[in-house]
Amino acid sequence: MSFVLQGLGVSGGIAIGRAHLISHAHLEISHYTLPQKSIPAEIARFQDAVQSTREELEALRDSIPADSPAEFAAFLNLHLMLLNDSTLSEVPRQIIESQHCNAEWALQQQMKNLLAQFDKIEDSYLRERKADVVQVVERVLKVLLGRKQLPSQGREQGSILVAHDLSPADVVLLKELQCSAFITDLGGTTSHTTIVARSLNIPSIVALHNARKLIRENDLLIVDGARGAVIVDPGKAVLAEYRLLQEQWELEKQKLKRIRSTRSTTLDGTQIHLHANIELPQDVKQVRESGASGIGLFRSEFLFLNRMTLPDEEEQFELYSEVVREMKGLPVTIRTLDLGSDKHLNGTTRVSANPALGLRAIRLCLAEPQMFRTQLRAILRASHYGKVRILIPMLSSAAELNLTLALIAQVKEELDVANIPYDKGVEVGGMIEIPAAALALPLFMQKLDFLSIGTNDLIQYTLAIDRADDSVAHLFDPLHPAVLHLISHVIRSANQAGVPVAVCGEMAGDAELTRMLLGFGLREFSMHPSNLLTVKQQVLKSSIADITAITQKMLKADEPEKIRTLLDRLNA
Repeated sequence: MSFVLQGLGVSGGIAIGRAHLISHAHLEISHYTLPQKSIPAEIARFQDAVQSTREELEALRDSIPADSPAEFAAFLNLHLMLLNDSTLSEVPRQIIESQHCNAEWALQQQMKNLLAQFDKIEDSYLRERKADVVQVVERVLKVLLGRKQLPSQGREQGSILVAHDLSPADVVLLKELQCSAFITDLGGTTSHTTIVARSLNIPSIVALHNARKLIRENDLLIVDGARGAVIVDPGKAVLAEYRLLQEQWELEKQKLKRIRSTRSTTLDGTQIHLHANIELPQDVKQVRESGASGIGLFRSEFLFLNRMTLPDEEEQFELYSEVVREMKGLPVTIRTLDLGSDKHLNGTTRVSANPALGLRAIRLCLAEPQMFRTQLRAILRASHYGKVRILIPMLSSAAELNLTLALIAQVKEELDVANIPYDKGVEVGGMIEIPAAALALPLFMQKLDFLSIGTNDLIQYTLAIDRADDSVAHLFDPLHPAVLHLISHVIRSANQAGVPVAVCGEMAGDAELTRMLLGFGLREFSMHPSNLLTVKQQVLKSSIADITAITQKMLKADEPEKIRTLLDRLNA
C-alpha cells in the first residue's frame, strides 16, 4: 500500500531506490545481578568493548576517502573524545563495582544520567549534541551484545538508507555504500546529520519520526528532498512522474552551471549581489563553485561546538584568515558567536522554559566579554588579508549596540598598541531578526555600516512560533502579512538612508520568493551555496519595473490566499 511521510528536507534532489534499514533504534537492555567473583571479568568485558569501539572509530577516521568533506574527521574526533571521557569510560566501571550489575545496564544508566544533564542546557544546538552521546553509547553496547555495526558493503548501489538516526561515524561510510539518499526519524536544522547531508549533496530528509517503523527492507521509495516527502511503494503513475522529474532535475542542474560566471543583473540592468552562507571553512570550495560574489554569513559558532574546548585566538585567526585568503578579495561577513548560555561557556547552568528568548547571541557575548574579545581580535587580525565585515546577531537595544562598538574599539586599540595589522576601516553590521529592532531601525542605522535581515528568527519572534517544535512548525509562515510588512519596512528604510541591507535567512535561498524580495527593493541576497544558481536564474529573468506593482499589492493584501495568488502571478 502506498503512503507518504513528511519530514524536514535538508538536501534537495530526487532519489528513487530500495530501502535499506539500519538498526539504530534504542537497544533493549536486560538488567541482572552478578556475584562478587564475576565483577572483575565483567569490568574487563566492558573495558574491552570500549577499546574495541575506540579502535573502530580510529580505523574509520584513518580510512576517510580523500575527497570526503573535512567535517567527517571532526565529527569522528568528537565521538572519540566523548568515548575517552571518564563519564563514559570510567563511571560505568564504578557502577558495575558498586551495584554488581552487568556492563550493558551500567553503561545505559550512565547514559541516562548524562542525557538528563543535556536536557538542562538552554541552547538548542548544544542540546542536540546529546544525540552524539547516544550514538557513542550504542556503538559500545553493540560490541557488548555482539551485534554488527552499519555494513559497509554488499548493498545494491543506489539504496536509500532508512535509520532512526545516523551517527557521524556511520555517515563516513555513505560514499562507500554508494547510497543515493538517506532518511532518518531524528535530526534537526543544526544536527550533524544535516550538516553532513549538505556536504554530500545527496537528497536527505530528517525528522520523519516513524519512517524506521513503517518502512520495510527493500520497499521501493521516492525521496523528494526539496519537499521533505518520502513516498513509500509508489504506484506506476507516480513512479513514472518522479522518474521524469528526476531527469528534469539533473538537466536543470547541468543547465544552471552555464550561468555560473554570468553577471547577476535583472532584465532592466539592476545589479544584484548574490552571496553564500557557510558554517565551516571547508564550505568555501562550494561557495567558489557556485559563483557567489562573496560570503554573506559565516556562522562562526560551528567552529566553537564540534569540540570539547573553546578555540583560542590563534586557532580562530588561522581559520578566519584561511577563509578570507581563499575568497581572494571577495567580501567575507563573519557573524560573531550566536549561541545560548551553557555551563561549558560560562561555568553555570541556566534552565529556561524558552531558550530562544534567553541569554544567547550578542547577549551571551556581552556577558562573556573575554570570550567575545578573543573572537573579535581573531576576526580583526584576519581582516588584514582581505575584505572582512563583522556581523552582530540578535541586536535589540541601543545599549547592546553601544557596548559592542565600544568593545570593538578597545580591541582595535590593543592591536594598535601591539602593532598588529588589521583593516582599520572594517565594517560592522547588525542582524535584524527581532521585531523590536525592525521597528526601531533608525537607532541602528545611525551607527552600523550595513544590515542583514535574519528571516528565520524574525518570523519565529513575530509569529511567536518555535520553529524547532514540530507541533507548531506548520504555522511558520514567511508570507504572513506581518512578516512581509516588517521585511519590506526594513529594506525600504535602509535604502532611503543609504545603508546596505541583505537578507540571509532561508527566504533568500527560496527562488519562489526572489521576485517578491526584488520588488521590495532588496539588492543583496545570502543563501546556502546549493541554492545560489537557482536564485540567480530568477534574477536574470526578472524586470524590476514589471514586478514592483504586484509586490505593492501583496503588501496591501491581508488574506493569505490573496497573497499566495499574487505570488503565483509574480512568478508566472
